[in-house]
Amino acid sequence: MEPSFTYAKPDPIAVDDLSQALDCHPILASLLTLRGITSVEDAHRFLSPGFDQLGDPFDLKDMKKAVQRILTAVKNREKILIFGDFDADGVTATALLYDFLDHCDANVSWYIPHRIKEGYSLSASHIPMAVDQDIDLILTVDCGVSSHDAVSLARGEDIDVIVTDHHEAGDRLPDALAVIDPKRKDCPAGLEHLAGVGVAFFLVMALRKHFRECHFWDEICEPNLLDYLDLFVIGTIGDMVPLIKENRVLCLAGLSRIRKGKRPGLAALAQVSRVDPTRIDSDDITFKIVPRINAAGRISHARICVSQLTDTDIVNTEKTASFLDQLNSKRQKIEQQIVQEIEWLLLKNPALINDRLLFLWDDQWNPSVLGIAASKLCRKYHIPVILLSSGADQAIGSGRSIDQINIHEALSRHSDLIVKFGGHAFASGLTVKKENLSTLRKTLKHYFNVTYSDDTFQKIIKIDAVLDLDDITYELATEINRLRPFGVANPEPVFMSENIQVMSSFIIGANHRKMILKKASSPNGVPVEAFHFNVDDPDQFPEYFPKITYKLKINKFKNQAVQIIIEGN
Repeated sequence: MEPSFTYAKPDPIAVDDLSQALDCHPILASLLTLRGITSVEDAHRFLSPGFDQLGDPFDLKDMKKAVQRILTAVKNREKILIFGDFDADGVTATALLYDFLDHCDANVSWYIPHRIKEGYSLSASHIPMAVDQDIDLILTVDCGVSSHDAVSLARGEDIDVIVTDHHEAGDRLPDALAVIDPKRKDCPAGLEHLAGVGVAFFLVMALRKHFRECHFWDEICEPNLLDYLDLFVIGTIGDMVPLIKENRVLCLAGLSRIRKGKRPGLAALAQVSRVDPTRIDSDDITFKIVPRINAAGRISHARICVSQLTDTDIVNTEKTASFLDQLNSKRQKIEQQIVQEIEWLLLKNPALINDRLLFLWDDQWNPSVLGIAASKLCRKYHIPVILLSSGADQAIGSGRSIDQINIHEALSRHSDLIVKFGGHAFASGLTVKKENLSTLRKTLKHYFNVTYSDDTFQKIIKIDAVLDLDDITYELATEINRLRPFGVANPEPVFMSENIQVMSSFIIGANHRKMILKKASSPNGVPVEAFHFNVDDPDQFPEYFPKITYKLKINKFKNQAVQIIIEGN
């Protein structure tokens, strides 16, 4: 189905007033109004956010109980175990909390479970390990809000548990000493947008304040929390949470921190990713840094990354960064093979994508990469995708969805056919008994057919502004960059231009087209460099485009130059 286009219609009076008051380009003023920002005060707070915009960490339910218990554990040299998750959010949250408690000279260790062998979150099987290690206090990060059995077992072993999480909290919370989760129904903090690393950072904010009030810093140097914001920005962007409010404030500060190159592990990751750390931006984190961190949990073990992010030895971090780079390349090959297999299957049986759900399983698929494969297919065919590996006793996999379709809700309505699942509206992980796979596929397809209309599956490209190609300048790109970092709830603007002539082009890599474009009716127009990634048919090169949709970027490799990245047209 061909995409349709919708065009933004900002209030012209509001745009003009904002443009004059801010002395900014009308396009920037237009983009601000489209984000609901119409006052000069709100615009300044968005474009130049400050720490005064941060909420009070003690507004989070159970925070006071948590910091009091942690202070007691630190003072008494009790054994503290930080239990994290195996993705970029969990890894950075673990490293952040460990760095802080290690600075406090706490008796602290950390643990990351194996993605396949142990699965997600703290489980009952982990408690005997904690008992063997004489652990007194377990702190979960980015997990734990559904670990009822594990928490109960820990209490029976006289181990206190403090849960910090950001996932959906059910009606019943685990029986922990404290459950810090902004999504629990009785939490008044208004911090639902935080990732797991964000909740961990707010815990550290509260700990530093409480420790100060208890004169803990009289003998130990009080830490600068700016030192932890490089970890905050990696985990927050990696977990694709809304980049608004506190997340925007702290991500901008975190990017500034990364550019200073203070953390050897991140500097080494930037180097192997071929990223200039002094100019790193949210795109680099999304497409270069986070995939290499996540590759460890998918192909090997995520504990490698916690060591990478907390190690101060440059030689060690460079070696580990190289290994993570190799793991990422291996992950890409595995994922590409799975996608190619599915594409070949769809070529032979195109009816598979006509049922509003692509639901497939295979004994040979690696379950660790199925989420990425599902994301690619979901974006391409604009339908929900669920892929599972059925090679073990139970099928394990991931689901991805499109706007307006809540895959987590769909799975919830058919939970009787699922061993376990978790996630959110657009992404879920699930485990299914193999004998239930066909039934689950059939019932989910029926659910999507009766619940959603044809319009829901129509891909819509939202155009923020129509630009004349001759209007594209470095100054405009610089203005638009003031809206960064882009992500959920602050999407990167998409523009459209019409009547475009291709002056030159060639293929780079396997299927990426690099072009020089100009306005067809403007012989003396300024040429614009353009990239069209993942061209479906690299043997067909249009020399003229009636219209193109694209994102405008600053060219990092040329001084004061711009380039455009063509979107699906």
